[in-house]
Amino acid sequence: MKKRSFLQHFFILLKGMAMGIAELVPGVSGGTIAFVAGIYEEFIGTINNVNLQTFKLWRQEGFKSFWTALNGNFLITLLLGMAISILSFTKLIKWLLENEPIPLWSFFFGLVLASVIIVAKAIKKWNAATFILLILGAVVAFYITTLPPSQNTDSLPFIFFAGALAICAMILPGISGSYILVLLGAYKTVIDALDEKNLTILITMALGMIFGVLSFAKVLKWMFEHHKNITLAVLTGFILGSLNKIWPWKRILETKTIGKKLVVLKDENVLPLHFDGEHQLIYAVIAAILGFSLIFILEKVASKK
Repeated sequence: MKKRSFLQHFFILLKGMAMGIAELVPGVSGGTIAFVAGIYEEFIGTINNVNLQTFKLWRQEGFKSFWTALNGNFLITLLLGMAISILSFTKLIKWLLENEPIPLWSFFFGLVLASVIIVAKAIKKWNAATFILLILGAVVAFYITTLPPSQNTDSLPFIFFAGALAICAMILPGISGSYILVLLGAYKTVIDALDEKNLTILITMALGMIFGVLSFAKVLKWMFEHHKNITLAVLTGFILGSLNKIWPWKRILETKTIGKKLVVLKDENVLPLHFDGEHQLIYAVIAAILGFSLIFILEKVASKK
């Protein structure tokens, strides 16, 4: 476990808050923020520390050894930051999505676009393989953003699978976990389960998420240790392809009410001039520039010790 000052832990808290805010917006992944903030590999490594061997240390050598092996200070600070954002900004993000969607989506479009540049800069060696995998990652992410939401299902094995897949998307830069739940048709089930306190579904979802994050983190850690350039190329492609989902100007073609939520089944990206909200263009440009600039500021701060 790295020794950090109070100020360094405070910055990790802020980075966790930024990840939490990103996860509140469908289509934006907290993993993207973690990478730009310079904590992605430590985040993945810390998740890998959650295993039986680490818990055995608690029994054999005491809590302090367990907490050190877990990198507990980092993990708890990051999770606390995410929790603060989710509890504090949910209503604000919801209000912005309903009342000021174009400036909000523009801000995140600029933010994610800058993230593509930051992640691509981390690739040390460019060759045919990295270019091909970058394009492949972009195509896969783009295709995912065009898929229509599935019908709702409450099958427990499927809920387990959905939880595992959603948490993988959550820690992977690019597509958000909440968007995957919508695509799989598990979003309403989970929301209803939260409202009704259906412990069977919630526990099944939680077990799926635990299984997904622990297994997928091992794969990511191995990829970073043995094939870092290739991994970064795929991640760059994922983030690039996800831009289709967060383009601010869309024409809605088909919708469906799932529970109390109106879900867009089909839409298409249009130019600002062909959109009713063209008067918001100046605000959208300013928001995009702010989002774009914020990522480079965050990356600059992250690069300093």
